Amino acid sequence: MKFGVFLMPQHPRSDDPVRRFRETAELARLARNAGFDCVAAGHHYLSPPYQSLQSVPLLSRLAADTGSMDLCLSVLLLALLNPVQVAEDIASLDVMSEGRVVFGIGIGYREVEYEAFGMTRQERVPRMLEALELIKRLWTEEVVTFKGRFFQLHDATCTIRPVQKPFPPIWIAANADQAVVRTARLGLPWFINPHAALPTIERQWQRYKQALAEANQPMPGTRPIALELHVAQTHEEAVDTARPFLTEKYNAYAEWGQDKALPGEENFRVSFDELSRDRFILGTPDEAIEQIEERIRRLESNYFIFRLGWPGMEAAKVMRVVEMMGERVLPHFHGKYGRG
Repeated sequence: MKFGVFLMPQHPRSDDPVRRFRETAELARLARNAGFDCVAAGHHYLSPPYQSLQSVPLLSRLAADTGSMDLCLSVLLLALLNPVQVAEDIASLDVMSEGRVVFGIGIGYREVEYEAFGMTRQERVPRMLEALELIKRLWTEEVVTFKGRFFQLHDATCTIRPVQKPFPPIWIAANADQAVVRTARLGLPWFINPHAALPTIERQWQRYKQALAEANQPMPGTRPIALELHVAQTHEEAVDTARPFLTEKYNAYAEWGQDKALPGEENFRVSFDELSRDRFILGTPDEAIEQIEERIRRLESNYFIFRLGWPGMEAAKVMRVVEMMGERVLPHFHGKYGRG
């Protein structure tokens, strides 16, 4: 069982970015000392109303501060990027961290990003799959010749290769049912998103397992999930503290179209009580333990990455949650299931 902290370098554009970076670095060190196993960072471009540090340079900077913690790309929008650059950047990070990278990837969902990188929504899946194939070959073959729909190489050799062999763990983020099935057919871990409600995720989990069986793929040993979480001494305090920041964040997601990327009739423009039901973990440490255990039982999850704060939240509030998790939540799971 592993637990990670999703770093939040994303903040209002009016905030001092240097101060916010320093707070992010302090949060990573605090998470390390509290017993977390991973720090994770997301990836977007052109993201008003927020400013945000890019994930690869951020995790590279934090590699020296995080001890033995995994460094999780959560997730890299591979469909937008050149696979040669990605192969060498991620291999460099794996070398600099001495083999601690988790290569989480996805296709994205925002038109502004597709336009900026000269691609269309229809191209995003084949581009990601072709890029992934090429990256794996660059990491494992001495000389690569490749002619695909989007990328071509002739007698090419990767400048640097990962420490982890044959390559770092690959997780795929998927929202739509067909994307979940595609991930299973590849035999890769499905990185469950924090946006859909638990009943939807549970239904998709059963379809994922079915697709694994149909493709004669074994169940991946790592079953990751991302969750929004905030704990406090009382349930009311946790909800009251998180509500304004989660509301603003999910209003931004609605503007970006994140809810439309989910299956069913998801709508983030609803009351906070409805939004948070079966989606966010908000409450006391004991309530958090209960809800995490529920996801272990219903989703077989064994690698949890928590986002404990959101754009604009004071760093001290997030750090108190990290400390409380380290004192009152993680020991329960480490004692029951062992460390990852």
